[in-house]
Amino acid sequence: MLALRLSLGARPAVQVRRLLVAGASAGTGFLLLSALGHALSHPDPAASALRLAWCTAPLAATVYLAVAVARADPATRPRPGLSAVGLGPVRLMAISAATTAVSCLLGSALALLVFLQLRGDLTGMSLGGGAQEFLAAGRPLPLPAALTLLALVPLSASGAVAVTLRPREPVKGAGRAARAYGRFGAYRRTPVRESFGAYGRFGRQLGAAARGRRTAAEAPAQEQDGAPAGAAGDAGAEAVDGSPAVVPPPVPTAAPSGLPWGVAVLAVGLAVEALTSRTGSADGPAAFLGLALTSLGLALVGPGLTHLCGRLLQAVRPGALRLLAGRVLMTEATRIGRPLGVVCAVVSAAHTMASLHDPDDPSAGPLVVLGVLLVAGCTVATLLTAAVEAKQAHADTTASLRRLGAPAGTLRRAASLRAGALLALFGPLTVAVAELSAWPLGG
Repeated sequence: MLALRLSLGARPAVQVRRLLVAGASAGTGFLLLSALGHALSHPDPAASALRLAWCTAPLAATVYLAVAVARADPATRPRPGLSAVGLGPVRLMAISAATTAVSCLLGSALALLVFLQLRGDLTGMSLGGGAQEFLAAGRPLPLPAALTLLALVPLSASGAVAVTLRPREPVKGAGRAARAYGRFGAYRRTPVRESFGAYGRFGRQLGAAARGRRTAAEAPAQEQDGAPAGAAGDAGAEAVDGSPAVVPPPVPTAAPSGLPWGVAVLAVGLAVEALTSRTGSADGPAAFLGLALTSLGLALVGPGLTHLCGRLLQAVRPGALRLLAGRVLMTEATRIGRPLGVVCAVVSAAHTMASLHDPDDPSAGPLVVLGVLLVAGCTVATLLTAAVEAKQAHADTTASLRRLGAPAGTLRRAASLRAGALLALFGPLTVAVAELSAWPLGG
């Protein structure tokens, strides 16, 4: 009930993103029911299993979109004071998973109603022509099998959201601090083992308590100018002449580690495609394996290339605008680069499949078009949602820069510079990989 109230009371932008998840769930559910209808109409189990396997791509795209929407939802983000009313991190994670399940269940119910309407089970008027191949209008629909297929999207999406948003303990020195338990189950945040009776010694914990009081006393002093404590070192800088200086976010210390692996997987995929073209099996399983490896390589290199793009923006005597744009790209390399790499992989794979498709082949009907549009739409919507999440993550830094006197036009120009740099890097790369994939397979 609380998840339903939070869903209905959200802002319009959040509701639109949840409706996108419901629409993607409806499209994926319809494709799964179509695979079931094809299995009822045709006795060949291999062809039916292949159609069901093709539904994994829309299912993965829908789950990916649901996770991105749940991460960008401000209503389920931990905030101070919510634990006092019973809304801790675990409860908020459960609410987010339940909200995602509600959106996906709405889409699955819509898919079932449309499928039954096209079959003629609701009004008695079925869709004729080639649609009879996947509707199985003259056969009874096994309801348990249909409900099992429709439950795949809500269960997968809510499970992925719960795993992604589960509470994590920060480790000291690496962004997370390991949880350790002392003697008799005493909770500690440091892995140092204490001997028996150490807590009984007078003054043992006075040093830690004094340090905690000093930290609590210094926090208001850092925020007395209105800036957050974490941004005091960056937002409090001034130029030599006394005018406020636009200071970008801090530089990340490490780049994403997936770039070498992505380049290796991409090279292996192109090599497999070239090998299949030489052996004359361009339409066999090996060709699709090469295409899958190529797409996976593009998805893996996304964060690393985004970080590299941010570093290139700051090369050769950068000004405040390029510093701001470059450091934001480096900071958000994983959050923005991963969905951007997935979009490039989908575009490259779609171009390759379109170049290999025979226009006279009757197998490419409306279901293929629906699947392609569903995967492409989910990946683009995921990228836009990740951009919204990145903007929310840098809201404090943006507010600090505006308090220092940074004009709004500078922030907009920095955002445009980031978008242009990413397009200039990923656009030619996607076209080149798509052409390299289509050339050996088409030849």
